Amino acid sequence: MADVFIVEAVRSAIGVGKADRGALSGMRADVLLSKLLSALVERAKIDPGAISDVVAGVVTPIGEQGYNLARMAVLEAKWPVEVTGVTVNRMCGSSQQAIHQAAHAIMAGQEELVVACGVESMSRIPMGHDGLAGAKPWPPAPPEYPFDFVLQGTSAELIAEKWSLSREELDGLSLESHRRAVAARAAFAREIVPLDVTLPSGDRKTFALDEGPREATSMEKLRALPTVFKEGGVVHAGNSSQISDGAAAVLLASEAAIKRYGLKARARIVATATAGVDPVTMLTGVIPATRKVLARAGLSMKDIDLFEVNEAFASVVGAWQRDVGADLAKVNVRGGAIALGHPLGASGARLATTLLHALEDRSARYGLQTMCIGFGQATATIVDANV
Repeated sequence: MADVFIVEAVRSAIGVGKADRGALSGMRADVLLSKLLSALVERAKIDPGAISDVVAGVVTPIGEQGYNLARMAVLEAKWPVEVTGVTVNRMCGSSQQAIHQAAHAIMAGQEELVVACGVESMSRIPMGHDGLAGAKPWPPAPPEYPFDFVLQGTSAELIAEKWSLSREELDGLSLESHRRAVAARAAFAREIVPLDVTLPSGDRKTFALDEGPREATSMEKLRALPTVFKEGGVVHAGNSSQISDGAAAVLLASEAAIKRYGLKARARIVATATAGVDPVTMLTGVIPATRKVLARAGLSMKDIDLFEVNEAFASVVGAWQRDVGADLAKVNVRGGAIALGHPLGASGARLATTLLHALEDRSARYGLQTMCIGFGQATATIVDANV
């Protein structure tokens, strides 16, 4: 099996997903992704014609995000028509799945240079709209089926109850996410592609700073927020991921391609995994996915220097940490989706981009990334930055 290397990884700054004030709300998702593709090859110093395929994650592939958005972004970027594109949807794990799919093609010897990426404009294409065309968002479960379908926030409440996670603990995780994201602003400059945008006001600006992190948040402010999914519960807007707009892209290469094009390998994909769990407590998949990918890599928790666990809800990270025993000082060291935002289809590639840069900045070796997924799935990836 051939080795797969990360050559370059970039992302946009993340905009709040509100049409009336988000910095990226005036830009179509295909146009946004095309700008990331252009920046990716420019930074890697590679002719886009050398790339054989673009795999893009998109969670709500309708309207402007339809029509095989990957191919549309390739054409919008004015890449050669010979460069193909495919759009994948594993819900929140979509662009991490794109990384896996691209890596597997290289491992199998079928491709040598592939872009894995993702994008979501939640201000323009609201979450869930792909499932709202029918009378119900999902079909009723048959009588013999042991599960029901619930909202993700309800699942987050059930997880908090099962793992005895208090609101105080969850709000503490949320506050720390904001603190770390604010502290990482200078470090983020290395991974963010500045973009010229038109604001809802009509003004033009260069957008290069995440809009989500709040310097002024506090435990007092978080305590004042009402719970959303359960009266007397623990899940509220402040300990949940933010609705956002954004894009990210990663360039993967075989060893032969690195030699042929004079590229620099920055990390190696060590192992990938997916996991399926109960679709009611659907967000717990990160636990078996973590164990599965560690086993495939022949590594243990103590071998991992940094973790990126998508903060869909604080209870997801809290339950995962308790179950696998991770040191929280190594988890989401630059903040997570509670502070930065969760532009659904972009988040997997965004986490990979942040993880790569954080490993490099700390001269660390192994990084593990995992994401929960609606209806009971998860993705996990281990990378080695000692290449």
